[in-house]
Amino acid sequence: MFTIVIVLSALISLLAYFTLTQRRDIATTTYIGGEIIYLPLPRIRSGDHVLSVEEAIAYRRSIREYLDQPITIQQLSQILWATYGVTDPLREFKTVPSAGATYPLEIYVVVKTNGVILENNEYLEPGVYKYDWRRHALILVKKGDFSRDLMREALNQEWVGNARVNIVIAAVFERTTRRYGDRGVRYVYMEVGHAGQNVYLISTSLGLGCVVIGAFNDDGVSRVVGLSSDEKPLYIISIGVPKTPYRVSEHSIHNYILNNRKTP
Repeated sequence: MFTIVIVLSALISLLAYFTLTQRRDIATTTYIGGEIIYLPLPRIRSGDHVLSVEEAIAYRRSIREYLDQPITIQQLSQILWATYGVTDPLREFKTVPSAGATYPLEIYVVVKTNGVILENNEYLEPGVYKYDWRRHALILVKKGDFSRDLMREALNQEWVGNARVNIVIAAVFERTTRRYGDRGVRYVYMEVGHAGQNVYLISTSLGLGCVVIGAFNDDGVSRVVGLSSDEKPLYIISIGVPKTPYRVSEHSIHNYILNNRKTP
């Protein structure tokens, strides 16, 4: 009897070990199954090398020039979670405030050829993907490099074509306006601003650069990305590895403030 207990205990421990190992693999690696890509799980403690909130705010700038190198799948995972991922699993609240928790936004990703590198040093297939926030996954919309097409619809702003990744944020206004009427339109625009700032701050923290773009042909962007008829494009956000990251010192900020205090 004692031997049986020992054997069962060992089996349970072994099962627990393999389960934990499997969960760690799921947390840190990308799984591609058909047209769905399960992203590495987001982290809320990323290590000492990541910037503080204060540093990210200070260093945040619109960056339009990028190096010819990919971003990582881990970086893309963090960006998408920060944009519109879940932070309250019980009530399904997300990373941005939303009027009445109506959450009208839909997040798409336009990936350039060799734009996102995976853990095995292969590249994510170029294409348009939709972010599934519940599963923290990408759903393939269509294959191909559509970065130049998106650039043309964005009035030929070259950084859209050069960026490794472009996030397109669209909105289903009716989710919010059916509760708040015309006032809900304002709430949707507030929400996309919150999401855009999240992209700026997380990108800066990860050593990346980005720029938000509002000048584009709505119908053209909708066609390139494959938006449904009730989804309206609000933002394009180009992301890449910056040629020149912006930095400012605490000392220079203090000097600016103190010099202005001398002015009556």
